[in-house]
Amino acid sequence: MKFLAGGLASVLLVAWVGGLWAIGYIAAPNLFAHLADKQLAGNLAGGLFKWIAYVGLVAGVYLLIYRLGQDGLTALKGGFFWAVLVMLALTLAQRYGFQPIMESLKEQALPRAVMESAFRNRFVAWHGISSFVYLIQSLLGLWLVARAKLA
Repeated sequence: MKFLAGGLASVLLVAWVGGLWAIGYIAAPNLFAHLADKQLAGNLAGGLFKWIAYVGLVAGVYLLIYRLGQDGLTALKGGFFWAVLVMLALTLAQRYGFQPIMESLKEQALPRAVMESAFRNRFVAWHGISSFVYLIQSLLGLWLVARAKLA
């Protein structure tokens, strides 16, 4: 049973971090590079970011529980636990804080695209904050994968 729990922890970590990198640095930039309709590209990228956030929520909660189960309260002294906790908190902030604000700005801009509206500057600011937070998540995830000893 221990092997199964550790294997699941490894798979979830790789799915979460790999998804962050694949979506944020491969899929989303390619959508904007190859689709003429930037609004469509943004909507598709937003959908991908939504799903990787759900993966992150599941993975983050499982990884925290797994580490606590493995190490007990001494897990609180380890960098792995705190890196996952920060990534999970940032995922929650992205999904339930920043994304709803950006979605609201897009809706308020209709029928125009947000980048062609009076909401452009606010959207750009929130997008910048969101991108910076995503970068922090991605780098923490890379650190976790490089140091992981789960199974």
